Amino acid sequence: MGAAERLELAGKRFHFIGAGGIGMSGLAQLLVKNNALITGSDEMPSEVTDNLQRIGADIRVGHDAENLSPQTDAVVISAAIRDDNPELISARRRGCKVYKYAEMLGELMNSYDGIAISGTHGKSTTSGWLTHVLKQAGVGANYIVGARISQLGSSSGTADSRHFVAEACEYDRSFLNLKPKIACVLNIEQDHLDYYGDEDEIVEAFGDFALGTKPNGVVVANGQDANVGKMIGASRSRWNDNAVRCETFGLDENCDFCARSITLSDELNCFDVYHNGELLGPTRISLPGNHNIMNALAVAALAINAGLEPGSVLELLGGFTGIDRRLMLKGQFGRITVLDDYAHHPTEIRASLAAIRQKYQPERIWCVFQPHQYSRTRFLLDDFTESFKLADVTIVPEIYFVRDSQSAKKQINSQILVEKMRANGTEALFIESFEAICDYLKCNVSSGELVVTMGAGDIWKVADDYLQWLGGNS
Repeated sequence: MGAAERLELAGKRFHFIGAGGIGMSGLAQLLVKNNALITGSDEMPSEVTDNLQRIGADIRVGHDAENLSPQTDAVVISAAIRDDNPELISARRRGCKVYKYAEMLGELMNSYDGIAISGTHGKSTTSGWLTHVLKQAGVGANYIVGARISQLGSSSGTADSRHFVAEACEYDRSFLNLKPKIACVLNIEQDHLDYYGDEDEIVEAFGDFALGTKPNGVVVANGQDANVGKMIGASRSRWNDNAVRCETFGLDENCDFCARSITLSDELNCFDVYHNGELLGPTRISLPGNHNIMNALAVAALAINAGLEPGSVLELLGGFTGIDRRLMLKGQFGRITVLDDYAHHPTEIRASLAAIRQKYQPERIWCVFQPHQYSRTRFLLDDFTESFKLADVTIVPEIYFVRDSQSAKKQINSQILVEKMRANGTEALFIESFEAICDYLKCNVSSGELVVTMGAGDIWKVADDYLQWLGGNS
């Protein structure tokens, strides 16, 4: 029996509060494909809500108790929805079953061989890459990925397959709702400190997630990450009790899956993949940077543990072209290159800038970085200050406001970040509006240079506007 049958989705009416998020919309799409009836709401119309409308969902703009149909069987809420939301209040008064996003995802995953991919960084890329490999191998997968992926056609999909691939988000300990057959831990770093007390608490939460792996399952984990190492040490005896194996991946030869003989050829990362000291074969990937070699090793370990032949996996790795807003080439005019990237954590920023240097070798990098969340900016301020060394100029608008309190907003701003960056020797400017940033780029960027917009908010609009101007003036 599949998860869709167990939940009796066909003909059932689900209402999504916060339907405009990538994860929530992907979940709604999966339910539509299983013949459920979907209504929902979001604060603003968007391309995402428009897509839901096109496939038959009824999505309203704004949150209002009247958006909730009397025939609603269950309500699904995003992590950002607060208890005072009028639709949520109405649903609870009526006695509707209310699922958090991750709870519904866990229900769907339960009757499949779930593959849940966790980590502070790389979840979307690794999930999308694995799904691509499974599809191209003819095995297929049901999936939900937190980003748009042109090769998959959608951020979610169904298949006649026993596999279900999903991102496992650590915020609010959401990933504890998932009980996968294969769990992956890509890395563990400080983040979401508005929720977690400290790094030890984060490591403990990832350990609890990995301990949720089903008996006779597998944990695939980064063998070079110190915090992941702590998690493995604390969990191994309990994994052994449930016949759960742990396989590590990394660039270190002591890892179970490792990469050797790494070279860059024709803008491809080329390397040999070994498993427990045995050569599985060579592979080539088009995604730049050491962080993507690590992601590729994770995908190889996951796919092989899901039953695919190693040779097939290594061949298929090279066919993945990446996901939306990850070092995404927006265009090139007059020898000026424009990229857009989702990096919003110090480690991601450093990795993306290093990959840009490696692949494009520009004369100068102009990084337009929009901090994401006041709380994250405040908690990781010193680390952010050190993250832009590989950029020649960094331009910072105001912080993107999401899931923060008004008190958090009063404790930090972008000018403080820029001042600390300057004091640390980084060339940085605070320019508040996107229009003013675009005007500054028009006047200062020269041939042979590269502009990259970075952040998890709406900073991509600067790349689009600047590129449009370049196209009209080339």
